[in-house]
Amino acid sequence: MTEPTPVRVRACGKVNLALRVGPADESGYHELATVFQGISLYDEVSVVDAAPDTFPITVAGEQAALVPADDRNLAVKAARLLAQAYGQGRDLGAAIAISKTIPVTGGMAGGSADAAATLLACSVLWDLDVSPSELDELAAQLGADVPFSLLGGVALGTGRGDRLAPVLSRGTTHWVLALSDGELSTPAVFRRFDEITPDPQRPRVSPQLMNALIGGDAVALAKELTNDLQQAALSMRPQLADIVALGEELGALKGIVSGSGPTIAFLAAGEQQAIDLSVRLSSEGVCRAVRRVQGPVPGARLIS
Repeated sequence: MTEPTPVRVRACGKVNLALRVGPADESGYHELATVFQGISLYDEVSVVDAAPDTFPITVAGEQAALVPADDRNLAVKAARLLAQAYGQGRDLGAAIAISKTIPVTGGMAGGSADAAATLLACSVLWDLDVSPSELDELAAQLGADVPFSLLGGVALGTGRGDRLAPVLSRGTTHWVLALSDGELSTPAVFRRFDEITPDPQRPRVSPQLMNALIGGDAVALAKELTNDLQQAALSMRPQLADIVALGEELGALKGIVSGSGPTIAFLAAGEQQAIDLSVRLSSEGVCRAVRRVQGPVPGARLIS
């Protein structure tokens, strides 16, 4: 008996070029204005049919031991949601295999990438009549970053970050990522933000950032990189501030906490500068790993 051919989807991680955080609403969610950029660090999700209403999951790759391999996993929730919404009474199930490269709880939307990849993969596996806009609606139910993980590229996110508008961007952006041991809980970072920011203003993204993207100007872009959660993240992990300072001393145009952290993203002036920075930063031994990546890249895409 031949093994079933899996449906395989690759989804990218992200950095927030700007992450502006406003006041929380009655449900505790903060109003955001953020500019996402998809970067060339990927997780891969493979799915095959399984017994009706079963969704076994395996996780391999970097930090796999930190990822729940049960119904708590966002990929399982994505598959169940899709089956319930568009299964039309069919008895659907899927075995999900995730290969991790994106850091776990590293501020780079790794779990969201897995969920987005699972939505796309299962829609193909089950041959569902579901449009991209309908997948987007399901993605928004799963988490604020999941819609961008489907889209990729560069996008402005508003509301909770899930209302997206593509952003014009020219050229390639070169990053060096400092990956840390340990995790930072996104809810905990937001709670710390609330503690140290008693009166947040309505968030907005600067037009200068948009102009830098249109012009493909890395130096101008570096001046506009901003993250309102950075102070909260650094207060919880003070050693990250030393990594930011070191990377900038070693040649980065600017270092910034990615999302809620603890990953630090360093913007380089070009490819050679990124290569040099990654070598020098690796030799310092201040972080778990160093990765050199580029952006923007597309979101979830079929690879087989």
